[in-house]
Amino acid sequence: MTKQTTLDPFSLWKSMYEQTESNLSDAIHETLKKEEYAEYLGHLQSGYLQYQQFIQSATDAYLKQINVPTREEISSVASLIINVEEKVENLDEKIEDEFLNQNVSSEITKLKASITRLDKKMSQILKILTNEEEQSTQNTPSPSSEQNPEQQEQKQDQEQNQEQNQEQNQEQNQEQKPE
Repeated sequence: MTKQTTLDPFSLWKSMYEQTESNLSDAIHETLKKEEYAEYLGHLQSGYLQYQQFIQSATDAYLKQINVPTREEISSVASLIINVEEKVENLDEKIEDEFLNQNVSSEITKLKASITRLDKKMSQILKILTNEEEQSTQNTPSPSSEQNPEQQEQKQDQEQNQEQNQEQNQEQNQEQKPE
């Protein structure tokens, strides 16, 4: 019985890749070890740096001709703006502190004045009350003091009942009103 082998393209590709990769890797390592290659890279890098300097100077010259600010000029203006913003914030804080201090001090003086006025009024009220007390002790007893405590309680109960009746009447009137 014969075995038929089919052609496997992936195995061919893999073996070809492995052989090529090892050969290329060896060639690249040998090239990188050579001094000529290092010199070539040095020349290439210096050429790129010269090209970059030329482009930068040409761009700066062009921007100056058309009156457009360069990157350095924009960054210096930005730093100046930041400094001005900080100074404005500091001034704003100082103004707020001064304003608050003035408001607080004016409020304190107003409170002191109102307290002295209230104190004077309270002393006047006390004088009036003491004068009335003295007069009441000198005069005959008032009719409310002549009533006994039971009569006073009855009178208070009657007043409370009247108030409750009035409230109930008001509620009923509100419910009966059409909207």
